[in-house]
Amino acid sequence: DHIFRTRKHHKAHEKTPLVAKIYLQAEQVDLCNLRSVQRLSNKLLHSIPKIDTIVLNAGTGGITGIDWPLAIWTILTDFLSALTYPTFKLSDVGERTRPQNSSTLAPGGEEEPALGTVFCSNVFGHYMLVHGITPLLSNSVGTPGRIVWISSLEAYPSVFSTADIQGLSSPSAYESSKRLTDILALSSSLASTQPYVRQFLPPPRDHGPPKQYVTHPGICATDIVPLPWILTYVMMAAFYLARWLGSPWHTVSPYKGACAPVWVALASQEELDSLEQNEGAGKWGSEVSVQGEERAARTEVQGWGLGGKVGDNVGSPKRRRPKGVEDLTKEDRERFEELGWECWQSMERLRVEWEGLLGEDDD
Repeated sequence: DHIFRTRKHHKAHEKTPLVAKIYLQAEQVDLCNLRSVQRLSNKLLHSIPKIDTIVLNAGTGGITGIDWPLAIWTILTDFLSALTYPTFKLSDVGERTRPQNSSTLAPGGEEEPALGTVFCSNVFGHYMLVHGITPLLSNSVGTPGRIVWISSLEAYPSVFSTADIQGLSSPSAYESSKRLTDILALSSSLASTQPYVRQFLPPPRDHGPPKQYVTHPGICATDIVPLPWILTYVMMAAFYLARWLGSPWHTVSPYKGACAPVWVALASQEELDSLEQNEGAGKWGSEVSVQGEERAARTEVQGWGLGGKVGDNVGSPKRRRPKGVEDLTKEDRERFEELGWECWQSMERLRVEWEGLLGEDDD
């Protein structure tokens, strides 16, 4: 849709053919197959000179259905909260990827470690891909490359545990993976995490390593939740009603949901650096007005606030924070930094382990 709009506008106002400015190269990758990720990394390293920005959007919900009694009750008793921070989705527990090697045994003969499907699709597959193409992200001229993680409003702290970082034992693996995404991105510039971040993204000589940002699309009407077609239209109507009642997060259409990640991808580095210096690193969400005008806005993250700064006014009613969430405290901030250190340590340990199990790509 955006490409067709751009072509129409360009044709009316520009003399240079658009085809001379835009080149699309489609690639396929299975994020739950680490050898597929490895092959794509190697192909990109040998086929393009640089990557300015990578947007990590693909993922899996792992959702199997709806707890209808709970859904009906929460929607009737707390309409906006239920449609913004739902707790009635049903998910698979313990779903694992297929073996990464040709057998369930690793090359050394030991049993291959488990990889959660949702964790691998939403976080670890991206993580391995970004590490593999770090030289391309480091080739941006003058400024560091950008890594734009896509999170969600459903990144609930209550469903995440560092003891089960893959969410294999969690009935909310999707929400757990999004909480992990928030923690990794927002803690990536902290001094305590740098030993692991620099292993993940070795910095180039002429400028800093690629910078990491986290965004979310608001609440979009997609097929990530399996619904009969009639209920899909009911869902969309409910989302529009939520927007008209004052919810800033019901973007409804994926096009409007793309506002925040696209803004982070295209904004000048000076603007992003200035915002982070003055207000701290934040989670940028796509929000809309009642009329449907979209823009990027900071989103409160539990344990981090709007920018990781104690004392910020994080209680803005328009942000529709989940019930029970209090303003950021010094203890919350310290615990979040500890979580960041633990998560980065665990992710780097997993990456090194799996690179050893996979070996070099032969293709």
